[in-house]
Amino acid sequence: MVTAIVAAAGRGRRFGAPENKVFARLAGRTVLEWSLHALSGCADVEAIVVVTGAEDRARVEALSRSFERVCSVCEGGAERSDSVQNALNAVPPETTVVAIHDGARPLVSSSLVGACIAAAREHGAALPATPVSDTVKRSADGRFTLETVDRRELYAVQTPQAFRVELVREAYRAAHGAGFVGTDDASYVEHLGHPVHLVPGERTNLKITLPEDLELAEAWMNRRDADRGASLGDAAVPAEGEALCGGSVPPIPEMRTGFGYDVHRLAPGRPLWLGGVELHHPDGLGLEGHSDADVVLHAIADALLGAATLGDIGMHFPNTDERYRGIRSRVLLTHVGHLLRDHGWNVVHVDVTLLAERPRIRPHVDRMRHEIATALGMDAHCVSVKATTNECLGFVGREEGMAAHAVATIRPVG
Repeated sequence: MVTAIVAAAGRGRRFGAPENKVFARLAGRTVLEWSLHALSGCADVEAIVVVTGAEDRARVEALSRSFERVCSVCEGGAERSDSVQNALNAVPPETTVVAIHDGARPLVSSSLVGACIAAAREHGAALPATPVSDTVKRSADGRFTLETVDRRELYAVQTPQAFRVELVREAYRAAHGAGFVGTDDASYVEHLGHPVHLVPGERTNLKITLPEDLELAEAWMNRRDADRGASLGDAAVPAEGEALCGGSVPPIPEMRTGFGYDVHRLAPGRPLWLGGVELHHPDGLGLEGHSDADVVLHAIADALLGAATLGDIGMHFPNTDERYRGIRSRVLLTHVGHLLRDHGWNVVHVDVTLLAERPRIRPHVDRMRHEIATALGMDAHCVSVKATTNECLGFVGREEGMAAHAVATIRPVG
């Protein structure tokens, strides 16, 4: 079970308001409501715990009643770390993964939430981050520079930060015993000696810190909804008292089909991932690529993106970005599935054909169908996986590489 923790206990002194900044109005609703809306829109999140100050608890409880997945509102502590530990004690006992999110980050997408959760399941700990693009200077007094810092290894960190729940609990216990105070949840896990996986963040996932951040956030929301064919007018913003459980994307009266194709070269010393399942090639070969080079999942991802007119896999996950080096394609496919849902689409059916001489695929088809269905949040009965040889013809026949063709059908949500 995945539980999201929303940290909303801060006072936001830099914001300059007499109340908690999560109550600031943004496009007709509070910042906190938009954050809860995004988390509720992620199919992986089954429960939400909100942690806030004692003075704000009644107000937060009232706002949270519109969100079915909010199971608890608890009080925070003197520091953010104390608040998070209180929330960890309040999550449902069956929780295996927690996604800890700042209540003041209202523009996070449901797809990013899902990508962080998927990465935490695989790696134990994950967070979204973007490369630092500005030149960075170091100064001892804030008046004069000492040096220019090499930004090539620097990333700006966001939330949600996702963890296997026992790992983050152990990290906080160890830090408390050692007197260590971290700057974010991931720093406690790093202090424990456990690496934290980087997930590509979103430039629009800003944290509301200053009053002008609200203006920027609203501008981005208007642009996002304009891109989807909607505006943040009366039709997009629910009236007072209405739940923010659905998206603002209007119904699209059509069903679409997309086609995908991918090919990768076979090479020694590489793992062989096909359809989200690791197989063994008789000659010890695997597929060469920037990621795990799973041609089956790549073809499906392209078919889905094409059907929704959302570009292609190379645009979203370029092979020039080191963050994707060696990444599991199942994580990428999960991200694509969330991206489609964010744009108002459900996946109806997926049909993929693998072209490969060896190994035999048939014994693994059911596992592949399960992996694909799980990544996309759909029924395995709606996923078809087939394989054929190329009768020793062409690059596939000479076992120089493998290819896959995919067809995907999508329909509007609702």
